[in-house]
Amino acid sequence: MKNFFYLEGAYLILGGIILLVALFVSTRPFMAKGAWKKGLFWVSVVLAVLIGAHYKVTTNRMEKVKTAFENGKTILCESRMLRKAAQVVYIKKENDWSLKGDDFVSPNYARPFFSARCIVK
Repeated sequence: MKNFFYLEGAYLILGGIILLVALFVSTRPFMAKGAWKKGLFWVSVVLAVLIGAHYKVTTNRMEKVKTAFENGKTILCESRMLRKAAQVVYIKKENDWSLKGDDFVSPNYARPFFSARCIVK
């Protein structure tokens, strides 16, 4: 739960905007009475399921990446430093990489790589 707001913050904000739009549309005069209750309920349920599923998939992938790294496999991480050149960084334990919390760090790189943005090769 520690990373929930960090991982899903943008989706929670978008979900809030979607709920406001649903509230606005469901309170228009052409809508049936009580439509706002049903509309907000179902939109909330769908958003909660989608955000929860995304969080579950992301945290499962993070655990797989961490386990694979500890077992010596190669990890591919998105590099945002040079978009035109190498867009992927190959991370291996043998190449001075270590895992600190959820971040891959190396003395050869200026910034860490978050495990949620990585996959197993």
